[in-house]
Amino acid sequence: MKTALDFPVTKTQNSKLATTDFSNLVFGKTISDHMFVADYKNGEWTDLRIEPYAPLSLNPANATLHYGQSIFEGMKAYKNEEDEVIVFRGDANWKRLNESAERMCMPQIPQEIFMDGLMTLLDLDRDWVPTAKGSSLYVRPYMFATDDYIGVKPSETFKFIIFTCPVGNYYSKPVSVKVETKYTRAVAGGTGAAKTAGNYAASLYPALQAQKAGYDQLLWTDGKSHTLIEESGTMNVMFKIDGKLITAPTNTGTILKGITRDSVIQLAKDWDEPLEERFLAVSELETALKSGTLEEAFGTGTAATIAHIERININGTDYILPEKDADSFSYRVLSELDGIKYGEIEDTHNWVVKI
Repeated sequence: MKTALDFPVTKTQNSKLATTDFSNLVFGKTISDHMFVADYKNGEWTDLRIEPYAPLSLNPANATLHYGQSIFEGMKAYKNEEDEVIVFRGDANWKRLNESAERMCMPQIPQEIFMDGLMTLLDLDRDWVPTAKGSSLYVRPYMFATDDYIGVKPSETFKFIIFTCPVGNYYSKPVSVKVETKYTRAVAGGTGAAKTAGNYAASLYPALQAQKAGYDQLLWTDGKSHTLIEESGTMNVMFKIDGKLITAPTNTGTILKGITRDSVIQLAKDWDEPLEERFLAVSELETALKSGTLEEAFGTGTAATIAHIERININGTDYILPEKDADSFSYRVLSELDGIKYGEIEDTHNWVVKI
């Protein structure tokens, strides 16, 4: 395919494609053949290239290993019936990566480097895009510091990489969640709005405790009072109470600006669904669960897409949500998003790019 930038492409001599079982994909375990790489030094991005996916060689003094100066994105590509590769909202991922980069004292990625590297890589590895419904090619762009220096200061050199992996559904069934009122994911003034590695590292321990207790994820609450629901571990979260969608705002600096979240909100507006972007109090959620006015709850995210929530634990009490049918908002919006991503219905918002 034709792109604005010209950079070398080295193809692998040992493709894993023929030995990959696409009917048994474990999320994030199978990596495609190639990766796009760029290096930042002396104030500019240089040495753009595509090369076979392979381990990296790092100095033990690498700044990222010690101080966590690392950011990433998650996006997906799909196949339509014409065998075209479809990328969903790649421009939004590029913009969000640069917002994270600013917060983490990292250089901006020019749009042409991000998009041309992405498109060339996906064109080269197009046979890695699964064709089964519910499957996709997960795309991981990320950037990390490469200074070999033990000192607490922003790095001056960086590496940007994009690699891909064929995946099935992140959640194969509705999820159970536990409201977290002790541990904190993010606070105002912190890095909660950035997609940076440290946020996820801090969430591992409390999430593991919830999993040991039988829950798939946490519902994080605000770090100050632990009375307001913010988001879930791998996704933003939405509730439908008394016919109205409620989801936390993203202007506080504590919540990731989810691209799937934004897409769902846009579709809700298209369909004239009542919607409020505001914090839902834990007490309000509990009241809605007890009274039966909570109609549905679901997570939104690139990996999870739309994850239906079937059980919510608040202060040690489990509440079971009623099963939803295909006419419910969450199922309708999932069907609409899938239709756009797989090229089955019209993309009226120009969200997809075809390769």
